[in-house]
Amino acid sequence: MLRCPWAPDDDPLYAAYHDTDWGVPERDSRALYEKLILDGFQAGLSWRTILYKRENFRAAFEGFDPVRIAQWGEKDVTRLLGDAGIVRHRGKIEGAITNARAWCDMADAGQDFSAHLWSFVDGSPLQNNWTTTAEVPATSPEGNALSKDLKARGFKFCGPTIVYAFMQAVGMVNDHLTACPRHADCRAMASQR
Repeated sequence: MLRCPWAPDDDPLYAAYHDTDWGVPERDSRALYEKLILDGFQAGLSWRTILYKRENFRAAFEGFDPVRIAQWGEKDVTRLLGDAGIVRHRGKIEGAITNARAWCDMADAGQDFSAHLWSFVDGSPLQNNWTTTAEVPATSPEGNALSKDLKARGFKFCGPTIVYAFMQAVGMVNDHLTACPRHADCRAMASQR
């Protein structure tokens, strides 16, 4: 398979992530919360670091249930700071709790997290046609607008670059290169909604 260059053939976990997960339209609100948190934890690190710790994160964060995480306090922060299986960064851990509370605030106000996020791309994945990695932007107008919106709602670790990487990962934008078979696959998934 002629994958996007960032997914090396000699790294089976990374290749599988590219082939089955990255760019697939995700519409589950809990899963979107999880991916936003993991992208926030990636800040300053490589995605490979997070990917190899993803199952540890899922266990430590109790399946990324925002309703449960919103109830956490200092005891939970301390527990996570002692967990060598995840990235131990106080600000990012506290940000995950803050984001869970913001997620719950939206739910309490009758706002579906998924529907709200997807409204920034009019409900359908944006289809880009990049031929080289150099063409792929680090941000976009839609990502900038979503970042600003999330920050206004109290979300943390959601700057424009993090949000755009999140949008790529959850299929809100198809940034697989056109030579990559996943580009056509993700385009087809977008039209199945």
